[in-house]
Amino acid sequence: MSREFGFETRSIHAGTQPEPVTGARQTPIFQTASYVFHDADHAASLFNLQTFGFVYSRLGNPTVAALEERLASLEGGRGSTCVASGHAAQLLALFPLMEAGAEFVASTRLYGGSITQFGKTFKKFGWQCRFLDMDDLEAVKAAVGEDTRALFCESLANPGGAVSDLESLARIAEGAGCPLVVDNTLATPFLCRPFEFGADLVVHSTTKFLTGNGTAMGGAVIDSGRFDWSKSRRFASLSAPEPAYHGLAFQETFGDLAFTTFSHAVTLRDLGAAQSPMNAFLTLLGLETLPLRMERHCRNALAVARFLETHPAVAWVSYAGLPSSPYRGLAQRYLPAGAGSVFTFGLKGGYRAGARLVEAVALWSHLANVGDSRSLILHPASTTHRQLTAAQRQAAGAGDEVVRLSVGLETAADLIGDLQQALDSLP
Repeated sequence: MSREFGFETRSIHAGTQPEPVTGARQTPIFQTASYVFHDADHAASLFNLQTFGFVYSRLGNPTVAALEERLASLEGGRGSTCVASGHAAQLLALFPLMEAGAEFVASTRLYGGSITQFGKTFKKFGWQCRFLDMDDLEAVKAAVGEDTRALFCESLANPGGAVSDLESLARIAEGAGCPLVVDNTLATPFLCRPFEFGADLVVHSTTKFLTGNGTAMGGAVIDSGRFDWSKSRRFASLSAPEPAYHGLAFQETFGDLAFTTFSHAVTLRDLGAAQSPMNAFLTLLGLETLPLRMERHCRNALAVARFLETHPAVAWVSYAGLPSSPYRGLAQRYLPAGAGSVFTFGLKGGYRAGARLVEAVALWSHLANVGDSRSLILHPASTTHRQLTAAQRQAAGAGDEVVRLSVGLETAADLIGDLQQALDSLP
């Protein structure tokens, strides 16, 4: 669908059309493992990557493909690959870029599971991750160089709500000849489109705001199509001849679709982290209301954050939509429609008060997710960031006193009232 259409129109229509056989207006769930070939030549051309089409649902599925096209449209990208989870999306984004002994640089302000994946699990592949405070742009510039394979950040950090200076990071990545990879899960393309600020790849946990109701696991990688993988020997997977496809070179053959084609033809083929058609269907439904939901999420979050700033049990509030936030300027620049609805605040009572608060609320759900229509609360130090050291938790914005909120779509006064009674009950 043309990018000249508005965001709301593309949220509903991009990637889909009436099903040609039955005329069904809603995208069907193509619950099938494989697809019949027209003839032997057709089968051979598909396996040789000479023709695009469906072979096996580990590599591609029509329902999933509709979601991929819609996400590429909303982010302003060239192509997209959907996978089983957000963690799978991070693996898929880095897999073509990395090899044993290679290094990438990532922000210290990431979801705790991402820090564990990057800092521990990826070491088993021989991949090295250097974590840096990406507010310190000079330190980032000094850390990246000819051997760096990628620069990775979150546009809006989980859990602390820090806003990344995307344009500055993109310039640093470009100078080092490596791609900037941005996790845009918390912002969604409604609030921020990182490609407009120089990013090369965008990743999502589609489980969160894109689906919007906590029903479907998924992840996605969207490629801008702008990075020239042949400029450096670092990215041989995309620029050098591929033995499994008779010496085909993805950059040379597919140009701005090189990354996306490789992701389907090699990464999904060999790692197998395919998204189910049912989950893709549920995410397509969620995307239809994304603009409406994000407006309400942001409005509610600002009201809750303003209340928390006034409560005597609260030491601080980290929400980029508040005038008191050090990220206020960056939020106005990169997230002009709103600073999202996931943020943290600190309790004067520390770890014990955080653990007590999540047990004292009634309307807020205590669970490890964000982006639901329901409002969610979590104490990261005892859950999502528990595997990290105290220093790592502090650097990630998840210290002992921190409580994370994902503000949902309920009546703001009800959410505030529940938080007030819970806060008032703390010793």
